[in-house]
Amino acid sequence: MTRHSPSPSKLSVFAALLMAFGGAAQAADKLTVQLDWLPGGDKSFVYAGVQQGFFKEEGLEVKIIPGRGSADAVTKVASGSADVGFGGISALMMAAAEGKIPVKAVMSLYSKQPDALFTRADSKIKSLKDMEGKTVAMPTFSSSNALWPIVLQKNGVDASKIKVIKSDPATLAPMLAQGRVDATINWVTVAPAFGAVLKQANKDLAVLPWSQFGLDGYGWSVMANDKLIKERPEVLKRYVRALSKALEFSIQNPQKAAESLKAQVPEADVAVIKAEFEASIPLLKNEISQRDGLGKFDAKLLATTWGWVAQSMSYDLKKVDPESLIDRSFLTK
Repeated sequence: MTRHSPSPSKLSVFAALLMAFGGAAQAADKLTVQLDWLPGGDKSFVYAGVQQGFFKEEGLEVKIIPGRGSADAVTKVASGSADVGFGGISALMMAAAEGKIPVKAVMSLYSKQPDALFTRADSKIKSLKDMEGKTVAMPTFSSSNALWPIVLQKNGVDASKIKVIKSDPATLAPMLAQGRVDATINWVTVAPAFGAVLKQANKDLAVLPWSQFGLDGYGWSVMANDKLIKERPEVLKRYVRALSKALEFSIQNPQKAAESLKAQVPEADVAVIKAEFEASIPLLKNEISQRDGLGKFDAKLLATTWGWVAQSMSYDLKKVDPESLIDRSFLTK
């Protein structure tokens, strides 16, 4: 009995079947994700993207790496040691002012600035003007430091009348709780942790966001390497789509987002993580994101953001076109 070779038509059907089912067997596209700091509550939605399967659904395998500040994150993405990352857009603007940088912001996260003055509720400090004659502690390295004198100037406050102490971030809450300083400069996202330290001293925390005193513009953003944008645009589009889903999920389910981070970072405290993420929600969802859409960059507000950065660093406004640092094409229409 002779065996016949399969006919060409059968072969083409077999090939078509292989192609149809081959997608499931394909390896996921890998992406290295650079955080701008340690895995805190404000970043829990990224971990929810992994834990809840949003990245996997988009055929992605992500590796999340902790960072040491926005400037560090921008540098890592620029060098290609990370494909995508998170950081304050001001850090990207500063890097661009110093030289050509192969990084673009592809999605806005904070459409309000996170900088704030923390004080004790019993301190009688209700405005920046009330800081004259007082002492403020700020982190040794923080994007807020350069903005502080400009914000004071815009509010008619004499900066020379305020004593400034630069200190390690870990010491700021105890210093405020013990009354060694009148106020500290922080991001609103760490307010829950500060509040817990003050509670131990039977004190309550009062938070004065600088956005109440005229500081407007974009803050924390999603960034991507130019090489990824050029060579793997579809992968980046899927990443931004998965990240957007993870963000919306986390805003609706802060507890599950906190548990997602805990599952990958065992030393994390779920209650603190949840409270920190909830503190960041007004920066993510507010009248600006409602008007323009979550993740979008408005040209006018982007220009305002650069104006603050340029003034704080004494840059010529013409030094950087902020539009050259943005790529809006990866946001889902």
